[in-house]
Amino acid sequence: MNSIYSSSLRVRSYRLMCAAALAGSLALLSGCANDSASSSVYSYGQAQREQIVRNGTVESIRPVTIQQGNSGVGMVAGGVLGSVAGSAIGGGGRRWGGGWGGGSALGAVGGALVGGLIGNAIENQTGKTQGLEITVRLDNGETRVVAQGADTYLAPGQRVRMISGNGPTRVVPMQ
Repeated sequence: MNSIYSSSLRVRSYRLMCAAALAGSLALLSGCANDSASSSVYSYGQAQREQIVRNGTVESIRPVTIQQGNSGVGMVAGGVLGSVAGSAIGGGGRRWGGGWGGGSALGAVGGALVGGLIGNAIENQTGKTQGLEITVRLDNGETRVVAQGADTYLAPGQRVRMISGNGPTRVVPMQ
């Protein structure tokens, strides 16, 4: 009976290591998706492209939160880790003499649900950045509003350029 217990323990340890490796890989891959709301960051496809420049004056600025899209990686990784942990916690079926291991299956399902919810919440929190909603009165009299990352100092009354075309519109100070 002791060899069955140690064999079961090795299998659980192996499962936990595999789940941790999978979750780590998914987290690493999710870090490759780098969407930026910065006025100073251009994607490779936006470089060396002609853009339209319009001059104007900042009328108002208000702080906003920019939420990055949810990829689902947090939910999947949390579900996998929760499933393995739940299975290990609820998996006493064979160890204590039960035959079919129903506690293990229920623990895995419960762990996957809870882990998925926690992973999704963590992903939502890490995908937030501070931004600015900038209202600009263009020299032609039109008013435009742009939300972008709060990485450039702007103030009401400041002269700015709105740069747009083939991608996001950026508000940058005149120099």
